Amino acid sequence: MRKLPLKTRALILNMLCEGQSMRATARLADVSFNTVAKLLIDAGRVCADLHDELVQDVTASRIQCDEVWSFTYAKQKNVANAKAAPAEAGDTWTWTALDSDSKLIVSWLVGGRDSEYAIAFMDDLQSRLANRVQLTTDGHSAYLEAVEDAFGGDVDYAQLVKLYGEAPVTEARYSPAPCTGTRKRRVEGNPNPRAVSTSHVERQNLTMRMQMRRFTRLTNAFSKKFENHMHMVALYTVWYNFIRIHKSLRVTPAMAAGVTDTLHDMEWIVSLIDARAPKPNRPEAYRKRQISN
Repeated sequence: MRKLPLKTRALILNMLCEGQSMRATARLADVSFNTVAKLLIDAGRVCADLHDELVQDVTASRIQCDEVWSFTYAKQKNVANAKAAPAEAGDTWTWTALDSDSKLIVSWLVGGRDSEYAIAFMDDLQSRLANRVQLTTDGHSAYLEAVEDAFGGDVDYAQLVKLYGEAPVTEARYSPAPCTGTRKRRVEGNPNPRAVSTSHVERQNLTMRMQMRRFTRLTNAFSKKFENHMHMVALYTVWYNFIRIHKSLRVTPAMAAGVTDTLHDMEWIVSLIDARAPKPNRPEAYRKRQISN
């Protein structure tokens, strides 16, 4: 089977992480759309495994958590009238936990925004941490039970609750209601009030929207398949943690967190795809010749 050169495949993955849609990437790399889709699936599976293997026993002091919205196939309000909508169509939320100091994405989860996903997300976060941390989330009520189940009393937890006013009538239809203030609420342990913030993880949410085309609002580049959405988030997370040099840190977040001391590139991901790919079956006649020789 013909295989694209390593540099071409690395270029395709880099373009996907630099805000290009899959079809634009296919045109720029002069390959078929199916080639880009297959490479994304392979990369997503490898990157999900990499994150599970490498992002463990993380030493951190402040963790910030948030959820970023997107949708799959159709917006939730349009799912009922959508033609042949899959079961996973509608709102798709990406949960992220960020180390405030190293900017490392410690944990991520794609799914709904209910308590079931909150519990799974917090369980995963707790399993990756090596020490007690100060944890900050927004005021989403699902976090309360999830944090208690995952950490018990072994966490300094506070919520930053944002207060919103009513949007003026003259505002555009997509403008959110203005934030009129915040309230810090201690939930567990002894969190430092001055460190109660979600600013870093919210800035990372902006990076996600800028770097992954399927997160961009008011376009037709949204995810058509839930699985591809997860594969893209997995690829982005490894690219963000291990490949992209953070501007203020001047190293990658993984290097700043002590997870690795190596600066990787996208060819590293492609080489891992090749290494983990199943070996093609040789024809029966070829095997018999090898045995007879």
